[in-house]
Formats: sequence, C-alpha cells, structure tokens
Amino acid sequence: MSLTLGRPSRPWLAPLALLLAACAHAPAARPVADVAIARDTGTAFARAVARGTRTWTGAPGARYWQQYARYRIEATLEPSGRRLRGHETVRYINRSPDTLATLVVALYQNIHVLGAPKDQSMPLTHGIELSRVAAQGVVLREIGGAGVVDASDAGAGPGTGAGSAPEAGEDAGYSIHGTVGRIRLPTPLAPGDSAELELTWSFHVPAKGSPRMGQDGSVFFLGYWYPQIAVYDDVDGWHTDPYLGTGEFYMDYADYDVAITAPDGWLVVATGELDDASEVLSPTTRARLDSARRTGAVVHVVTRGDRKAGRSTARGRDGQLTWRWHARDVRDFAFAASRAFVWDATTADVGDRDGDGAPDTVMVHSVYRPGTWGWSRSAAYVRQSVEFMSRLLWPYPWPHMTAVEGLVSGGMEYPMVTLVGGHLSPDVLYTVIVHEVGHMWFPMQVGSDETRFGWQDEGLTSYDEALATRAYLGRDAEREQQSRYLALAGSAVEEPLLRHADAYASERAYTLASYDKPSAVLRALRGVLGDTTFLRAYREYGRRWSGRHPRPEDFFHTVDDVAGRDLSWFWNEWFLQTWTLDQAIASVADVGDSTEITIENRGRVVMPVLLAIERPHATVEHVTIPVDVWLGGARRYALRVARLPRGTRIVIDPDRVFPDVHRGNGDARLF
Repeated sequence: MSLTLGRPSRPWLAPLALLLAACAHAPAARPVADVAIARDTGTAFARAVARGTRTWTGAPGARYWQQYARYRIEATLEPSGRRLRGHETVRYINRSPDTLATLVVALYQNIHVLGAPKDQSMPLTHGIELSRVAAQGVVLREIGGAGVVDASDAGAGPGTGAGSAPEAGEDAGYSIHGTVGRIRLPTPLAPGDSAELELTWSFHVPAKGSPRMGQDGSVFFLGYWYPQIAVYDDVDGWHTDPYLGTGEFYMDYADYDVAITAPDGWLVVATGELDDASEVLSPTTRARLDSARRTGAVVHVVTRGDRKAGRSTARGRDGQLTWRWHARDVRDFAFAASRAFVWDATTADVGDRDGDGAPDTVMVHSVYRPGTWGWSRSAAYVRQSVEFMSRLLWPYPWPHMTAVEGLVSGGMEYPMVTLVGGHLSPDVLYTVIVHEVGHMWFPMQVGSDETRFGWQDEGLTSYDEALATRAYLGRDAEREQQSRYLALAGSAVEEPLLRHADAYASERAYTLASYDKPSAVLRALRGVLGDTTFLRAYREYGRRWSGRHPRPEDFFHTVDDVAGRDLSWFWNEWFLQTWTLDQAIASVADVGDSTEITIENRGRVVMPVLLAIERPHATVEHVTIPVDVWLGGARRYALRVARLPRGTRIVIDPDRVFPDVHRGNGDARLF
C-alpha cells in the first residue's frame, strides 16, 4: 500500500521469480526497467519519440494521446452479508491511432481468490462474480484464452495504426486470467470512435487484512471495487500486469457518476461531489457543514450522539438511502461507509487556483470512530497537509479532501479520499496523513505507472512528506529518510529503483527503492541544482504531466530541460545502479604558501564535492568541485587554497545534502 507501518518481512518471496513466470501475464523479472536515460537507446520510449508522442525535452509530444472513459455505476452495499452488488456502463473513447479488437479490464478483487498469484498473504473470497457482460449492445459469453489477444496486447506496440481487427462478431466474448480480463469486441473499435460496455457484478468485501480496502464489520472501505478498463498508452500499449499485491495501480483518467445505496444512518464519503445532500443528510448535518464552510473552523458535523438515521442522515425508504456522486477527470473512485463514524469538517486555503487573484478554499473532512487515538486532530492535520502541498507544488484542484480511519496499518490514497489506520500517536498520524494527502499530486494528478515505477509516486511523495513534517513538527525527516537509505545502501538488500514493484525480493528492498532512497536522491538532486532550479523543474514536471501518463524518462528529461544540463550521469548512477557515494579527504599538506587538499572519490557514484573550509575566527569558505572532474574516470583531485592555519576544519558536505556512506572520512582538522 502507499504507506505501511510495521508490515512484516516476506520470506516467502524467495520464489517470486518462479511465481511471476508461472503467471501468464506477469512481468518478467529483470534487473532494471526498459528506460531511456540517453537519447541513442532503442527502447519503447525512443520509439514513442520517433512517433511524436514523447520528446527528449520531457514535454508531451505534439502527437501525444491518451484514452478516456465515462463510468456510470450503481452499487448496493449489504453490510449484514459483507457483500457489494454493482452494475456499470462504461463509454470507452479510443483516442489512439490504433484499431482495438480487444479491451483489457482490471478485475482487482480476483487477487483474493484462492490460487490467484499474489506476493503477500491476504483474506480470501470468491473474487468478483460477473453475471452479465455486454459490449456494443451484444451480450457476451465467457470464452477461453485463445484468440482473444490483439496485436497491441501481444506486444506489437501502439501508435502504428495497425491492429488485428477480425470480422465483426468473430470470437466475440470475454476471458478472465486472475485479475486481468479481456473483452473481444463484436466490432473492432476504430480510432476516434467509442464503445459502450455493460457489466453486472458482485463480490464479498474482504475482511480486514486486505492490502488497501476491506471491512471489519464496522467500517467498509471500497477501493478497486469495480471492473475498470486498463491503460492503453502510447509507449507500451495495453498494460496487462496482474495485480499481485505489492505493486499499486496504473489508471486512466475518466468521468464518474456513481450511486451508492447503503442503510440509512450510515455515513458515506467518497471521491467526487455529493449531488443529493438534501436527500441523504439531515438538516442539522447540512447546517453544520455550512458553518464549517463559512467559518473555516473545525466543526463537529456528526457527534457520537448523532450516529443514527434522522440525526446524521435522513430516514430512507425501506431503511435505505442512495448517495449520488460525480467526479470528473480522475483516475479512480473509492468510498467508505460506516454507522460508527463521527465527522469533523473545516476548510483549507489552497491559494489562487483559478487565476482571479483571490484565494480559493476546499472542504476538508475527517470521519473516524470516536475515541480513536489522535483522530480528534485529524481534520487539522488534513487541512495543514493540503495547504502545505498547495504552496510547495500547485493548488489542490478538487472540491474536498477526506480522511477515513480504519482497516490498514498505514495509509492508502484514492482521489480526494484516503484510508488511514487508526490508533496512531498524533505525530505518526500526521506523517501518514500528510503522505497520503501528498499523493493527491503524485500520482492522482501526475498519473505515473505505480506498478512498474513505484518510486515515481512513492519517492516523490516521501520527499514532499519530509518537507511538510519539518515545517509542521520541526523534525528533520529528510535526514531520517537519508539515514534509512544509508543503513542498507550497497547491501544485499538494495536493488535498483527502476525495477517492477512486484519483482523486488523482499519488502525491505521494495520500501528502500520506492520510498527512502528516491527521497534521499531528490534531496541530492536539489543539492546539485540549487533550491530555485530544483523547485522550478519539479513544478514544471507537474505542470507538463498533470492529467497525463509520465514515464521516468519524462521526469529525467524535464529536469535536464529546465536546468539546461545533461544529467544522464546522475540518473544512471542513482536510478539504474546500486552504487554508493563515498567522498573522502585523503590528505591535507602545505605546499609553499598554499595548502593542498586531496579529495578521493572512493565510491562508484560521482557527485560534485561540496567543501566547507572553517578557519578559526573567520567566516566559512564554501568551495564546490564540479562533477566533471570525476566523469572522465579520475579518482583523486587536488585542490589548492591559501595556506590554512592550525585549527582549520575541512568538511565535505557539512549539511549532509548527499547520501555519503562513510561520512567520517570527509572531516579533517589541522593541528
């Protein structure tokens, strides 16, 4: 999940490569991803550049395209039976230049089926049960796996305009392989056209212990709960990686109109805006929400004594209420329901997001079971998180941000709503909330592929979390993350950052590569570029790729473009390798009227040398030795300065911006 506290190590992952090989659609385990660090590589990204959908500057290409969908979902939650029933229609719009004979559908709930490939233990159910599948007005039957893969699905590559379009009606049907479904359309979907799908389905909501959703009888949180069309993108075509548990999600942007029926007296919170508040919320609840909106104070919208129909919610016909939500241009939809929740609300100032010169506000909600440790402060934590991230990055774009207590040991993010485990100390609760709120930028707005490139959302968000934690709690969380990386740097545990999330050999390896190391690397990148240039590049990456699907190359090349520098050495050494940095002061000697300081690069990583010379009773002199002195293969560099007096201290990187594995050999004092 997005942020996990105290998850056990997974010794059963040793045979993971065999598990992946046995799964027909699993990614092949490989040392690193197929990523173009330089321009002369024959990767899928380079081919996308040739087609005009990507660029070597990091901006989307003139021919960039992206698929889109519109979902209409009606769902009924049956708490007594722990069951959800749903019906959906999907209008899928083919914006690609390719004719698609097959659509791929993610059926994430099937990870809970006995025998389905998974890389961690979790509650078992029968998975998702499809009772009706129709496409283009034709009811489809389930068929075998043969003959249901089109050219793009098979790896021929997207964007060529080619496809394996069959005759209308040939082999129409659907097949299911674990968490991946395929629908062979009655009529191939031409570029610029759309197709409507209709699905009726149900499943038992898994018990607490599911990685990112579930129920404990009191709280129901529904994430990855509906059949969702998989991503078909301009670089790789259909993404058919199975959901195995560690790797998270890669999702297209879509519009959602969702109706959720639940017992009256149960509070429902969700992605999007509530359209029928006057029909489902009591007058008292609505009045308190208005007060929170007007005043910006933390208002107790539903208290312990209000938790019943007629007090928190309206009374429904036959004891049921239907909550209607809409969300536009988001990559997912999630909701929570409970009769045990209390509800706090306030507002957050996100800055001027519409360009009219006036500050804009969004609603902040927190729902939790009363008495849960730390949660009385949760609305204030969410507010501070939204406001900090809006200042650091760009204004929060949606009408609300909601935190939900329960079920998981850490937290998990969905658009506009996050699930956070209860019974955390106030400071820990804050760090989890600010991390999950940070995900509203990466990957909810900047829609990277979390399955293949976990660092691209977790690492960036961990870095943002560290800055927020320092601002709010006064704790140097950047240094803490760097220290966690250094504790394992170069060890047998460490694996490259550019590895598929489900291919790491252990939980520690995945956490190191997805959270702590990339955060430390971003801190180092800031040290290379300087604060101003780094922040400008960071924000420009977000501006270019909000609402789109960036790959690692797009991040790398955007930074290069904004900084006006070729940083391929940096990306190669920190992202493709597990090399370490070790800069040392080898010797200090007087030579004539000068002092010669000899620096050695003892690790395989090369970086600039940030040298501080602290003469007694004088201001500190800072000297930067550029990275170029090492790029040619040199291991030693002699720097001459005016003769240094006794008592002078010479320190490499005194602010510990770079993650050096042997800090002690970079500190010398003249006696």
